[in-house]
This record gives sequence, C-alpha cells and structure tokens, in this order.
Amino acid sequence: MVVLAASVGVTVFAQTTGGAGEVYTCIDKNGKKLTSDRLIPECNDREQRVLDATGAERRRIGPSLTEHERSAQEAQRRKQAQEKARVLAERRAERVLITRYPDQAAHQAEREQALAQVDEVIAVARKRITDLRTDRKALDEELQFYSGALYKAPVKLQRQFADSDHAIEEQERFIAAQQQEKQRINERFDAELAKLRVLWAQQRAAQETLLPPAARN
Repeated sequence: MVVLAASVGVTVFAQTTGGAGEVYTCIDKNGKKLTSDRLIPECNDREQRVLDATGAERRRIGPSLTEHERSAQEAQRRKQAQEKARVLAERRAERVLITRYPDQAAHQAEREQALAQVDEVIAVARKRITDLRTDRKALDEELQFYSGALYKAPVKLQRQFADSDHAIEEQERFIAAQQQEKQRINERFDAELAKLRVLWAQQRAAQETLLPPAARN
C-alpha cells in the first residue's frame, strides 16, 4: 500500500495510481495528512474521506472499531431500539386508553362495574358460609348426644365437623382474596385516572389550538 503525505497532493497521487480508483485521505493522530489507494491503517481510529481522481469527495468512512467498541456500540443500538419500542408501545397504549375512556364518567362507570362483579362473587361466598353454618347447627345438635365432647363422637361425626370447619375457612380465605382483588382494581383505575387526566388535558389543549382565536376561552 502506498501512503503519501499531504505535500504530495491528490493530483500527484492520482498520477501515481494512473488516475483510476478511489483516493483515501485523513489526518493522523500527529496532525499529518495521509493519502492512499485503500483504507489507511494509521487512521483506523478516525474518519477517512474517500475522493475520486479529481479530488471530489465521494463519501466518508467512520473510524474502525475494536471488538470491545463494536460490542459497546451494538449494545447501545439495542438499548436505543428497545427504548424506541417502549416509547411507541406506550404511545399506542395511551391512544387505546383515551379512546376507551373519553371522559372521567366513562372511566368511573367501568371501575364500578369491575368492583360490582367482585362483590357478586363475594356475596355468593358469604351465602355459602351462611349455609355451612346452618348445617353446622345440625352437627352441634347431634353432638349433644355425646355431651358436647367431640372426642366422644363417632369418627364419621368428627370428620363432618372437620369438613365443616375446612369449608368455612376456605370460603373466608376466598373472600379475603377477593377483597384484595378489589384493592388491586382500585389501584389500577387510580393509576389509569392519573394518566388519563394528563391525556385529557393534552387533548383539550390540542383541540383549542384548532379553534379560531375568538372561540378560545
């Protein structure tokens, strides 16, 4: 490979190479201008200009990267792509949200509907507990034949008491879980409402900009 200093010039270089092909030129780390018929190793860490035989610039080539630098650059590209995808997904979600809830009344109506559905399930569980306790009274009456001492009762009756306790506890745990679900529903709707208030305000501001000055108030 032929590398010439700046004093030789592009014209002399073109003559050296027969005036054909491309000319690579750069300023090395020492401030010297280098010219070659191919990529210049001394300038791998900096930008190189590619000229034609007349000295007109065709393109520029960025610095060559080390493996570590390429890995870091690729990681940065992936991070930027992920961030761009996240922002786009967030914007799509916001459009869906504001379309679904054009105002606070619509949002509140759906909140109440979601909570009402959970309340219906809780009501069924509470009715089940009432029925179980009614059945338990019959067991308690039967236990009186054994002086109210469960250990004196037949194994079958003891098992019925255990099953009754287990069934009631299971329903109570289910109700507690549904109460937690109601809390999660309210938290979700509260978070949505906070975001929607910002979106509604932005939407109103955008709509106002489309109104003639006299109509803005």
